[in-house]
Amino acid sequence: MWEAIATGPGIDSWFMGRNEVEPGPDGAVHTSMGSYTMDSAITGWEPLHRFAHRNTDGPDGRFIAFEYLIEGRDQGTTVLRMVANGFLPGDDWEGEFEAMSLGGAMYFATLVAYLNHFAGRTGQPITVSGPPVTDWATAWAELQRALGLAAMPRVGDPVRATVPGLPAVEGVVDFVNPQAIGIRTPDALYRFIRGYFGSIVLGHHIFTQGNADTDLAQAWRTWLNGLSA
Repeated sequence: MWEAIATGPGIDSWFMGRNEVEPGPDGAVHTSMGSYTMDSAITGWEPLHRFAHRNTDGPDGRFIAFEYLIEGRDQGTTVLRMVANGFLPGDDWEGEFEAMSLGGAMYFATLVAYLNHFAGRTGQPITVSGPPVTDWATAWAELQRALGLAAMPRVGDPVRATVPGLPAVEGVVDFVNPQAIGIRTPDALYRFIRGYFGSIVLGHHIFTQGNADTDLAQAWRTWLNGLSA
């Protein structure tokens, strides 16, 4: 579990973007998503027990901080708590709170799915943003249709999607809320997110060797663009 939350390859396997961790109490975490990079200082480093980091405050004093607490329990069980603090850039406080709450729930569920189904394997992160969306109801319905889902998908629903240039995606819904749909297949965790800045965002984690990052990203970008064509 420690490797999943406190190493670059582990974080890549369930969280956003591509990550690099400089370990230790004076270390840092670097998260890259396209041309954007967030640098965070490690503020808590207790191997196997606690890991925390916080990015540099913005000009307006905003920041994002994460803390992970691991606690052993009886009968060989373990409890992991993930706490996020801070706000995204912008002035829509209610929208930011909703995005952070729903997005946080999705990422934590993805961490649990990774530990339960892909522990010990390293995921290849694929992050892609689609075109700007002005009508979310229509865009979300189109996404569900492309995934072979009903209007109100539920955990356990079967999924089949065709992405030109890639093997067919066949799996089941393993997470759903008003702003995210998660799909698990035998070799991937696919995440479709209602991006806070106005587009559908993919945050996939692929556990097979094959296509280069750029090939996978381009195939999914073309697929996303086709949804709004």
